[in-house]
Amino acid sequence: MHNTPKVKPGIVAVSRDCFPITISEKRREAVVKACSEKGILVTEIKTIVESEKDVLKALKELEEAGINALIVYLGNFGPEGPETMLAQKFDGPCMFAAAAEETVENLVQGRGDAFCGMLSASYNLGLRNIKPYIPEYPMGTADEVAEMIRDFENIARVILGLKHLKIISFGPRPQDFLACNAPIKPLYDLGIEIMENSELDLFESFNNHKDDPRIPEVVSEMEQELSNGNQYPGILPKLAQYELTLRDWMEKHIGASRYAVFANKCWPAFQTQFGFVPCYVNSRFAARGIPIACETDIYGALSEYIITCATELPSTLLDINNTVPKDMYEESKDRISDYKLSDLFMGFHCGNTAGACMKACSMKYQLIMHRLLEPEKEPDITRGTLEGAIRPGDITLFRLQSTADCRLKSYVAEGEVLDIDPRSFGCIGVFAVREMARFYRHVLIAQHFPHHTAVAFKHAGKILFASMKMLGIEDVGFNLPASMLYKDENPFG
Repeated sequence: MHNTPKVKPGIVAVSRDCFPITISEKRREAVVKACSEKGILVTEIKTIVESEKDVLKALKELEEAGINALIVYLGNFGPEGPETMLAQKFDGPCMFAAAAEETVENLVQGRGDAFCGMLSASYNLGLRNIKPYIPEYPMGTADEVAEMIRDFENIARVILGLKHLKIISFGPRPQDFLACNAPIKPLYDLGIEIMENSELDLFESFNNHKDDPRIPEVVSEMEQELSNGNQYPGILPKLAQYELTLRDWMEKHIGASRYAVFANKCWPAFQTQFGFVPCYVNSRFAARGIPIACETDIYGALSEYIITCATELPSTLLDINNTVPKDMYEESKDRISDYKLSDLFMGFHCGNTAGACMKACSMKYQLIMHRLLEPEKEPDITRGTLEGAIRPGDITLFRLQSTADCRLKSYVAEGEVLDIDPRSFGCIGVFAVREMARFYRHVLIAQHFPHHTAVAFKHAGKILFASMKMLGIEDVGFNLPASMLYKDENPFG
């Protein structure tokens, strides 16, 4: 991924001055060794923080090493003031973790009491209004802390990515997609830049790329990628022209930001004026880590980018679209496990999903737009989708959204795509999420989330949930098990 941050974590051990400093030193060295053995790159900062002066020395070491993600490691009880000051003064995401006691043979001179020290650290972090990543159980052996650092690296990538992100949009959010329309003020609260443009700006730039000498090269790339699925080769030059338009716009307008995503209006006037649908180009950008959300869905683009940072894999944006017919459910029982029919739904969009995320795919035309714009004619201006069944495997549904009164809320739900032929059009798959019906009613409907969901092609709930908490998002919904009721769920069914 070329559009996500490179995380460079550094670990600083801390020590309460009435404990032997060697306890923290040896335990830090053991964590670094465990990280190395697991292929986790972490820089070991030699300064151990006992006092405020040590904070300044550690910060200098961190800066000189180019560290952008900090692990504060309580090898023993730790100095609650200096250790939280270190997190406060460090310009980047922080994690706090602590050492478990190793052996019954060393509980006198070698006891660190970090179990107690984490409570003091937590209290002081609250006083300083700092929101670090604290694992669900932050105590661990060297191997266990190394795994915590692995998670933190993915979380830090999300935080750093949003800190330097620009969302570029083209066109007003369409009237028939008001569900995708939300205030942009919370984007600035997260440190994200937003650049809203007219469709005319995009159209002018597209026309200025008409004879771009790079078009044949991009067409050749598309032909190789599509291979036997290249059903409409005649549309490729226009799609290549459009791809170059977006590439150049991003390079020219990224400004002070480091990363960018798009949220573009894509129909119906787009087809009549540009002469194609942009879905395939959107899929190619997603494969590079540059999501392009359909229907000017700004928070959809943001959600896709968060997933991309969390997983370092392409994401997609799908409609939570239609129910699975009962006869399909019955005939596919051997592939459905113990999911209920109401746990299943079909995720669909026109053709924006990266080819690597589908079982097989090919260039087609957009059926719904064809009905509307050129009925009873051979597809022309509606060509350009990338269609196919989404590959089976683990997925996570995710969205970060603003309410009308500018409060941020989110949801996370893990599930899977089943190996069932959806027998329909677009990029589409049969999705399974435990207790989906209740999640649909009491999170998606009750909390007014739009129909677009961002999809990660792995289980990433742990990372996404923790990332939201670090960003200060208190309202994070998830699919509750059958044994737990939602706040307003009718207990009588």
